Amino acid sequence: MVSRETSVPEPPALPQWLEPAGGDLTRYAELLAGPGIQRGLLGPREAPRIWDRHILNCAVVADPAQGLVPSGARVADIGSGAGLPGLVWALARPDLSVVLIESLLRRVTFLTECAHELDLTERVQVVRARAEEGGDRAGSADGGLDVVTARAVAPLGTVARWAAPLIRPGGYLVALKGESAHEELARDGAELQASGLVDARVLTVGEGVVEPATTVVIAQRATAQ
Repeated sequence: MVSRETSVPEPPALPQWLEPAGGDLTRYAELLAGPGIQRGLLGPREAPRIWDRHILNCAVVADPAQGLVPSGARVADIGSGAGLPGLVWALARPDLSVVLIESLLRRVTFLTECAHELDLTERVQVVRARAEEGGDRAGSADGGLDVVTARAVAPLGTVARWAAPLIRPGGYLVALKGESAHEELARDGAELQASGLVDARVLTVGEGVVEPATTVVIAQRATAQ
């Protein structure tokens, strides 16, 4: 059982679609601000900004109105770390099944404990593997996933190489990026295409919900001609 004795800011007003998950997200915020920081998964100064910088920053990407994460999608979060965005998406969207792929044991332990604490074990699988090996370990090496995501893991071109083999034809890479998104896409666009990812573009989501809004790079796995 993960100890949740910590001081965490009160949750902000949530958008209507996210309100049903408010209690579970608050429990997860406590886990991040307590053992997540104690175990070095987040920096010691992150507790006051757990909601805006981490939870809402991830949650807005899964807003059904955005259409970036389809209903009933099979999702993988590569280099999941403390579960951002994978655990947030699983809490916010009960229709999703999520694989959290992480190589470091202490992070895998935290993710596994969180999945149990948050009653997510039926929809969340934690896989200890390097990002490029995660598909084999998760049973998705055939490219059977609808969405693969990553946040603050590696440069865009590297993420594309890791993610593309896991994504079904017609599925999507949804990479959470910051201010460097346009620069990374310009630099690594050819690498995305070489990995079979097409129609790459930068989107901003969550205006009016989180400040700053979240920037993502989205690209589609090419379908066979």
